[in-house]
Amino acid sequence: MYRIHHNGQLSIEEFHVPFGGKLNPDNRWVLFSSLMPWEALEETYASQFNPTTGAPAKPVRLAFGALLIKQRLGLTDEEAVGQIRENVYMRVPRGIDSS
Repeated sequence: MYRIHHNGQLSIEEFHVPFGGKLNPDNRWVLFSSLMPWEALEETYASQFNPTTGAPAKPVRLAFGALLIKQRLGLTDEEAVGQIRENVYMRVPRGIDSS
């Protein structure tokens, strides 16, 4: 099952870093995020799941974003998760969902 996640996305200006400050809009992860055709990816991704049965899948931004980071940096699954947890830029709005 897949549920489309269009609500609750913050803009880059609305996203606050846990220890204060704001994100740099010129950061490479912010720029990658803005280049991704998220709606088209979500449409393709959602079509792969049964619409009524099964546990809900992770949002496309989380799944594809994590895969992009893993491949771009040549990381193992475990190291990719660690990097995403530690680097707020890898969880930017309009990019990787931090949930």
